[in-house]
Amino acid sequence: MTDSKPTDSKPIDAKSAPQRTRWLALLALAFLAAGVVWGMYWFTYASIHESTDDAYVVGNLIRVTPRIAGTVVAVLTDDTEPVKQGQVLVRLDDTDAHLALEKSEADLGSTVRRISQAFRRRDQQAANLAQKRRTLQQTEADLTRRLHAVTVQAVSKEEVEHAQAARDQAQWALDQAEAEWGASEAVVAGTSVETHPEVKQAAVRLRESWLTVQRCSIRSPADGQVAKRSVQIGQQVAPGVPLLIIVPTNQIWVDANCKEDQIKNIHPNQPVRLTSDLYGTALVFHGTVQGLSPGTGSVFSLLPPQNASGNWIKIIQRLPVRIALDPKELLAHPLRVGLSMKAEIETSVFNQAAPSPGTRYEIPIEDAKEAEALIQSVLQTNCPRCGRDHGK
Repeated sequence: MTDSKPTDSKPIDAKSAPQRTRWLALLALAFLAAGVVWGMYWFTYASIHESTDDAYVVGNLIRVTPRIAGTVVAVLTDDTEPVKQGQVLVRLDDTDAHLALEKSEADLGSTVRRISQAFRRRDQQAANLAQKRRTLQQTEADLTRRLHAVTVQAVSKEEVEHAQAARDQAQWALDQAEAEWGASEAVVAGTSVETHPEVKQAAVRLRESWLTVQRCSIRSPADGQVAKRSVQIGQQVAPGVPLLIIVPTNQIWVDANCKEDQIKNIHPNQPVRLTSDLYGTALVFHGTVQGLSPGTGSVFSLLPPQNASGNWIKIIQRLPVRIALDPKELLAHPLRVGLSMKAEIETSVFNQAAPSPGTRYEIPIEDAKEAEALIQSVLQTNCPRCGRDHGK
């Protein structure tokens, strides 16, 4: 029995050796084929694309704050509701504001009447000054005639003295008239009723009162959706306190956080394909690289890292790459701020043209045409001849 074992193993070894060789060859061919496939994939696709799943939808969060203090009397919107630019969101009690507006209107009318009287007084002083000059000329002529007459004894010296006294009195009256006219001219010199400093100050106060009335209605600065509403009816609010947030859902972008060894070939204007977990991989968004952040997220954090220590450990950093989305695709398939995205950037494209500017936002200000019309109405009511008599 001990002699039969080696004789039985010889045919088994002889039969399995070619099979092992065959399997090893097939395995080597499989690895070689995989290497060829991977090499072709790398040179034709992977080497000219950079992808990351550390990407998120980002947008502006517009905080709606009051510009005046007041008591909330109405809240006309709520979370998740769509709003339009200029739509009234919150109303404040405007009773005191309307009273202040009426007072400013009355103050402007009173100022216009007072300055109009100052112009009339200046004109009156000018007429009086002309009269005093004429009187002085007459008294000087009378004195000259009497001085000639006294030489031939046609008049007495007493009459000459009376003529001299009249001339001196006329000169004093002229000096007084010139002083009064100068004082009146100093009040209104170089202006008209409309451009007088006191009238302009009163008009500014009227505009401020009008703006206060308008700002009692807090309006939406942009189209979007309401989020984080914290204001309640009856609440006393102060300037700068956030009442709610408007998210413009039609103007958002994606921040793709790429590793530092990925960004060497990423440049503005390169095309990007994006997919979201919301719609799945079947829906592809198309975007464009708008720019690269000037620093990593850790640099701009509240407590930047301090790596000058003995236990330093290198961590691969990520740099945010801003990607602009196609507005038409975004309108057809809305995204929400904070959603996860997967971005794939085609780095083979290199366009040296300047990247397109990002979205620009501008909060609309109150149109003061109504205030200007109110000011002109007050001017015409209290000074109908303004602009005709005093604009010269």
